[in-house]
Amino acid sequence: MYAIAFPAIDPVLIQIGPIAIRWYALAYIAGLFGGMVYMRWQVSKAPALMTKTHVDDFFLWVLAGVILGGRLGYVMFYKPGSYLSDPISIFKTWEGGMSFHGGLLGVIIAILLFARHTKVNKWYIGDLVACSVPIGLGLGRLANFINGELWGRVAPDVTWAMVFPGGGPQPRHPSQLYEAALEGLALFVIVNLLWRNEAIRRRPGLLTGVFLIGYGLFRIFGELFREPDTFIDFLPGGTTMGQWLSLPMILFGLFSIWRARRAGPITAAK
Repeated sequence: MYAIAFPAIDPVLIQIGPIAIRWYALAYIAGLFGGMVYMRWQVSKAPALMTKTHVDDFFLWVLAGVILGGRLGYVMFYKPGSYLSDPISIFKTWEGGMSFHGGLLGVIIAILLFARHTKVNKWYIGDLVACSVPIGLGLGRLANFINGELWGRVAPDVTWAMVFPGGGPQPRHPSQLYEAALEGLALFVIVNLLWRNEAIRRRPGLLTGVFLIGYGLFRIFGELFREPDTFIDFLPGGTTMGQWLSLPMILFGLFSIWRARRAGPITAAK
């Protein structure tokens, strides 16, 4: 049986009296601000349907979408019964519990509302978001690893397996690192290499589709190594909730690419 010692990093980065700054919160903040800075640079490139001021305003909409969608998505997708019996606990965000799929729905709603408010092409906004989201995804998975949470399945014969503090005595896959590499680094590289092609940028929705398909496939693959939540466990056929929630993403991603190709390139703001 192989096992690497888990690097016991304090989940709290800085604590001053009752105020604590945790790595997880820092990952959220860095991901959001990093994405905003990146988008401010992107909108200077053709077709340039947004301004930097638009990006600054949009940030507040995204912040609300991520927080509200992420929390409500976790409540609805993963523990509806628990929260219905104790509704007040929905607001106890410091106890953890955020869903990427719920946060994604929140961001989609933010995009639609902001596009309606500013008359900016919603698919163009979606493409910018698709290029930036992997930054936050990668940082978030690294924070999961530091917190010693969302660990992988038992892997006694894997030389890089780790014994996580709350995962029992058996060595497990460091699945958080797999997901950080796939959902974060690999997805960022794929989407942004495509973004460098102006012809692709002029087909709003195409990059959105690539992101949704890429994330869905990477998440489904990553779930093969990740231990499912104990309060849900495995679903029929040995599948997981994360895998099922990723299927609609892939289907909508295919639709986004089909629609972008059918609509043709844009030459001016629509």
